[in-house]
Amino acid sequence: MTITGRQLRKDTFMATEIMVSGLINIETTLAIDGFPLNYFPVTYAFDRINTTVSGVGYNVAKALHTLGHPVEMVSMIGNDVNAPIVETELKQLGISHHGVCRTLAQTPASVILYAPDGQRQIHVDLKQIQETEFDRQLFDEKLRRCQLAVMCNINYNRALLAEVKASGKPIATDVHVLADPDDDYNRDFMAAADILFLSDEGLHGREPEAFIGELYQRYHNQIIVMGRGREGALMFVAEDSQFYHTPAITTRPIINTVGAGDALFSAFVHGWLSLGNPYQALQQAVRFASWKIGEKGAAEGFLNAKQLDELSQTTR
Repeated sequence: MTITGRQLRKDTFMATEIMVSGLINIETTLAIDGFPLNYFPVTYAFDRINTTVSGVGYNVAKALHTLGHPVEMVSMIGNDVNAPIVETELKQLGISHHGVCRTLAQTPASVILYAPDGQRQIHVDLKQIQETEFDRQLFDEKLRRCQLAVMCNINYNRALLAEVKASGKPIATDVHVLADPDDDYNRDFMAAADILFLSDEGLHGREPEAFIGELYQRYHNQIIVMGRGREGALMFVAEDSQFYHTPAITTRPIINTVGAGDALFSAFVHGWLSLGNPYQALQQAVRFASWKIGEKGAAEGFLNAKQLDELSQTTR
């Protein structure tokens, strides 16, 4: 039987081990003055360029680990100069890199431009990861150890969704920018998800509640959450057959909004497990994401559970 957050008590959530299967990449961010970016042959961007380990899977794993959960990381990186950097970062965090395989020729990479008004432009090079299968035996080993699986919408996870469903363990996924409830690439992930996250950036004027309603009619997810940036977040809880909106909140000055969705998603999963209440979980998640975007990189600015509780108490 699939477990739900309401069946897990706050005093036992630290034993909830989470498998995160998703992208790890090397991320370079560049702070610019604004969009559109005019052409110039060279500029000296002192203190504006930052390179870190990132990627959706890494961001979520790091956030959940920081919030106090044992995390099993599953991913693929390159057998290149960047591999030791990734492995060292995971080791320093206290996350095993046993499930992070040097399967690819090169580690995926991204370049992100961001402006003071919060606009950002993300360029991602996935290298060979979309055409490469993950080691089934290793995946099964990691799956057995966890109670919840975060299955990011990277292509190698598609073939692994059925195994997770068969195990009865809940699946959480974020399909990010979605324009069509029948989206070909994301359909498998949406159909498998117990907790489904997405952004409103692909709606193009469509009504958020109606769009979520279409998703629920097709996929019957337990919980659907739409991140809405400055508008906060909108959630549908199937058990209660109701929508719930949490407004955005500002907890410190915004530096870069990249990774805000990963932070919202991670903190919600944490709250769902620790509080057993999706409404309180979303309130906490909005605060967690608000604090996170006061940093430059997508994998920076994560609060621990105590800090998040304190922030939630002081920003009611």
